[in-house]
Amino acid sequence: MNDREMSCNTGGQFMDRGRMNQNGVVQPLLTDLYQITMAYAYWKSDKTDDQAVFDLFFRNNPFHGEFTIFAGLEECLKFLDSFHYSQSDIEYLRQTLPEGIENEFFEYLGNLTAHDVTLYAIDEGTVAFPRVPIIKLEGPLIIVQLLETTLLTLVNYASLMATNAARYRMVAGKHVKLLEFGLRRAQGPDGGLSASKYSYTGGFDGTSNVLAGKLFNIPVKGTHAHAYITSFSSVGELKTRLLKHKQTGIMEDLLEHAIRHRQMLSHVLDVSTEESSEGELAAMVSYAIAFPDGFMALVDTYDVKSRVTEQVTQVSYVQTDNKSRTTTATTATTTTITNGLPPTPPATPQAAAANGQLNGRKNSLSQTELTNGQSSSTEPAQTDIVNATTTTSTTTTTPTINTSTSNATAYLPKYVEKSFRSGLLNFSAVALALNDLGYHALGIRIDSGDLAYLSCLAREAFEKVADRFKVPWFNKLTIVASNDINEDTILSLNEQGHKIDCFGIGTHLVTCQRQPALGCVYKLVEINGQARIKLSQDVEKVTMPGNKNAYRLYSADGHALIDLLQKDSELPPAVGQKVLCRHPFQESKRAYVIPSHVESLYKVYWKAGKICQQLPTLEQVREKVQISLKTLRNDHKRTLNPTPYKVAVSDNLYNFIHDLWLQNAPIGELS
Repeated sequence: MNDREMSCNTGGQFMDRGRMNQNGVVQPLLTDLYQITMAYAYWKSDKTDDQAVFDLFFRNNPFHGEFTIFAGLEECLKFLDSFHYSQSDIEYLRQTLPEGIENEFFEYLGNLTAHDVTLYAIDEGTVAFPRVPIIKLEGPLIIVQLLETTLLTLVNYASLMATNAARYRMVAGKHVKLLEFGLRRAQGPDGGLSASKYSYTGGFDGTSNVLAGKLFNIPVKGTHAHAYITSFSSVGELKTRLLKHKQTGIMEDLLEHAIRHRQMLSHVLDVSTEESSEGELAAMVSYAIAFPDGFMALVDTYDVKSRVTEQVTQVSYVQTDNKSRTTTATTATTTTITNGLPPTPPATPQAAAANGQLNGRKNSLSQTELTNGQSSSTEPAQTDIVNATTTTSTTTTTPTINTSTSNATAYLPKYVEKSFRSGLLNFSAVALALNDLGYHALGIRIDSGDLAYLSCLAREAFEKVADRFKVPWFNKLTIVASNDINEDTILSLNEQGHKIDCFGIGTHLVTCQRQPALGCVYKLVEINGQARIKLSQDVEKVTMPGNKNAYRLYSADGHALIDLLQKDSELPPAVGQKVLCRHPFQESKRAYVIPSHVESLYKVYWKAGKICQQLPTLEQVREKVQISLKTLRNDHKRTLNPTPYKVAVSDNLYNFIHDLWLQNAPIGELS
């Protein structure tokens, strides 16, 4: 058994191989059958000494955007480093390939390595654009052909995932934390690990995936599920109530402190203690005793209703000036609850777009489309709403909310607020109890309801508590929001003036629901020094032939202007020198560019069986993404109608492409 076989455990997962973690499923047989049958046909045709050049590139940017983040290069280099058909691989191929294949071919495969391959690539974490090869391979035809499928699967999802994460980072802003919560929704365990790694590359701050934290040194974050809250029904179930004071070391009864604070808080927050769930309080006390320095609670588990009829509060968004808008609350009609559940209130796109759900149940919208593309699915074990009924009657005043949604009306039902109010009261009581013992709570997580409204309500409550109890750190408690959040949800929340400090994002991030594949391709562009071109009636699929170099030209203000492809025999463009840049297929589209800075995009990363560059750490790749994005103008990065970034060819390459096109295109005959 060779080193590669020993590195792969029974599950085919990542194993520690010293310098790099190698994924055991990434091996030569992770390919399409036709790669191996082509290899045999090449071998049979005595093409073992032919030298070829292949380009790996994509044709369109994902997510209706105008940039892509290149990722997956390190995994490609690991694959080249370990490329070798094991004895068991050869035996399997003998059984699988058609009869009649000579033994000499299997011996040839058994001796193949990537030693004679040269790999050029742009730096991992760099922004890339359509038609510009992100990887270029030179080497023996058979081996570089065999590499195709595996390299594509290593680059396609990695780059798509990093790009998706980078877009979330841009819409969230640099001050809001982003956590990846997608393992349970990912396409299998390898998809989950890759999603965690490349979401971090793209700008996320952490993951809930513990194995990804271990393998890639990514910060691991998490709270608890609704199941933990619902596992308690009363304070009598608490087996442990004592917690050691952080400074004095004296054991004190945390529940006793929490009950005392809850009584005082009920007046400050205008919430009756009878509105709150005793089981929820017990669960929070229990969790706080377990994690007194890391107490963060889920606060929307119980929907506690106070009476058979509930008021629906209408909130009108009125523009007051160009920079801010203010909401004013007015009392609307009273609606009747049937079977303990209130009817769905009327909704507008602006109100629904904040989350698309109220109290864990979907809004019913008649002839109205949600503009945020919100998914209909809910997170298992994270969005369950447990309904309990009390008979206490209370009246709640809706706070003023700063928002940028103009001239819209949102209907905010009190029953949503009350499910949240129980958790908010209990959390604040336990947090103050922890404060009595020298500890500081971290914050809350909201997993349902109108996230913009509830986050504002929570922040206002925290400010009241901070002022009333003289605990300034309460103002800085973290508000985390989750529940099927996507890019458009965050944009909508930004317009509404939310007070969320951190988003936990799962399904839409890791599955890339807006576009599930990047569409990288791998094309032969040269063989034995002769350029090759693929022609198609679809001009988009016509390849750019020959061995090429790529350069990025910058303007005087430091922004990238254009990517330029040239024949490898051409001199690189020079700073201050006029360069004619042409569209590869449209003759009239051309422009002169005088660059203030010229960046050569390709580096040799693999040659003579060795990695030729110092590989960056994941942190360095993550930093590279943000640095590279800053080189793009904002209009290239905007969400709505971004300006396309220009990719051009030199005049020499333009003429070469079209001459070769004419040489290879058949001439029709009319009769």
